[in-house]
Parts: sequence; C-alpha cells; structure tokens
Amino acid sequence: MARKKKGRPIHGWIAVDKPAGITAAAVVARVKRALDAEKAGHGGTLDPLATGILPLALGEATKTVAFIMDGAKTYEFDVTWGAATDTDDRDGTIIETSDARPDTAAIEAALPGFTGIIQQIPPDYSAIKVGGRRAYDMAREKTPLELAARSVHVHSFTFLEAANSDHARFRVECGKGTYIRALVRDLARVLGTVGHIATLRRTRCGAFSENRAISLENLEALGHKAADSEYLLPVGTVLDDIPALALTEEEARRMTLGQAIALWPVVKRSPLIGPNGPGLEQGTAVQAICGDKLIAVAEVGNGMVRPVRVLNH
Repeated sequence: MARKKKGRPIHGWIAVDKPAGITAAAVVARVKRALDAEKAGHGGTLDPLATGILPLALGEATKTVAFIMDGAKTYEFDVTWGAATDTDDRDGTIIETSDARPDTAAIEAALPGFTGIIQQIPPDYSAIKVGGRRAYDMAREKTPLELAARSVHVHSFTFLEAANSDHARFRVECGKGTYIRALVRDLARVLGTVGHIATLRRTRCGAFSENRAISLENLEALGHKAADSEYLLPVGTVLDDIPALALTEEEARRMTLGQAIALWPVVKRSPLIGPNGPGLEQGTAVQAICGDKLIAVAEVGNGMVRPVRVLNH
C-alpha cells in the first residue's frame, strides 16, 4: 500500500527574502511547514551569510527549477580589504592579512577585467563535487584541493561607494555558477591586497526581484493563507522567456500521457511564431499550454513536440 503524502498540494513559486544566518534548506523547511505544503524546493541557493531573493518552488513548480537556475542574478555586497579568510567571507577564519588598500581609481580600472566571460576557480568552501565529495566537506577536513577553473558570465561589475579605505560596496549582475566570493578574492589580488565578503544580498534572481518578495517572518505569520495570497506566483512564472505553443484539448491529453505531437499543426495556429519562427530550431524548450493551463515543459525536434516534464496540477 502506497504511503499517503503529507501536506497540501500547493503549486507555484514564492520569492522569499531570506534573512542572514540560516541556510537555504532551512528556509525551505520553514516555508513548507508554515504552508503545510506537500512538496517544496529552492531555485538557486544562498550561503547562510547572504540575504535576499530565494525563489521557492512548490508542488509542480519544482519541475521548472532548472529555468530559474539558468537565469541572471544581481547581487549587492560589501568588501573588507586587508584580510583574507578560508571561506572568502566574514564567517571564515583569517588566513592572510595585508596593509595595502586600493583607491577608487585602481578599483574602477580593474573591474573591466572581471566582466564578460571569465575563468573563475570556485572557493574551496563551495558545493562543487571533487571525486564524488563536496569541496566544503574536504575543506573542513583540511584536505588539499585543486579546483578547476570554470567559465562564468559576469554581465556587469559596478563600484558603488567606499565608506572608508577598508570597505567598498559593489553590484554584480551575473549568470549561472558565478561565485561572488571568488570575484572578491580575485579582485583583491589584482589590486595588490587581500579581501573578503562582509555582507551579501541578492536583489534579483531570474524573474524574481525584491518587489515580488515576502520576508520569511511575514510568510510564517500568514501561514496557510500565504497559499492564497499575491505572493504565490504561477508555475509558469520562470518560463516567460521561452516560446508558448497553444494545444487543443486532444493534443493536451496526449501530452499528459507522455506522447509527442506533430509540431506543424500547432505552429499553424501560432501566427506570431510561424514554421521557422524565432527559437524553434532543434532542441528548443517550449511551454505547452491548453487554454490558460500549463500542460508541460516540452522540446521541439524532428518535426515533433515532445514533453520533457508533464505538470499535474
């Protein structure tokens, strides 16, 4: 006999304004408990030190998490010059110091070297897997690490202000897999000093920004009512940037059964796309919609539309 699922079937996204001092997993657990949600997960983790936008997927929205992970993110953060830590943030142990302090001109001259597609070595205290183990576990055990450099995309790196010679504030817009701690570590080295993250806040994560977020405290105060509030956003919120194909009821039925459908009849009903329309080449991800209901995240290929993740909500 199958085990009965616990919790209510709630489907959609909630952008939580994460407080400092707790993990992303702890936020998920608290939200799941507050809403009595059957299923929940997060899109794009945040370190315990960090605050800001943590998108939470509820129910069938968990099937669309990959699309938020690939989205652009914006961070604002403070840097402390003159001290490097083993974690590259203020929670770590100081491992090196320097008396050198960069001036504004030097900082602004260095930032173009950290924009565009750059090579970045992740921090030792990161979730990167090395031989099947997390790097942060190996770092805690003092196991020597040699993490490989990875290509990341930094869209913009802006110097905002310097409160004094020891501290500076920045804003970064970046793509998937970028470590802000590593950016600060490497920038400090280029500037002839060392440094670490003092505060870190994510102000945007894909489709979610501060004006669509709710604090964890307020969400817990709402409890079950949060599922019926303006803060619960549709499952398809993270799919706005991919094409939508309108299905008939019969096509939708077949797709819910995991069957592929012919692309051409669907495209003919979508004059804004057309047979050779934007983004419909082989392997393109699309939304399969019937009426106002998202049926599946699908993929175009060989003249067919094949469901990748069917949504049951």
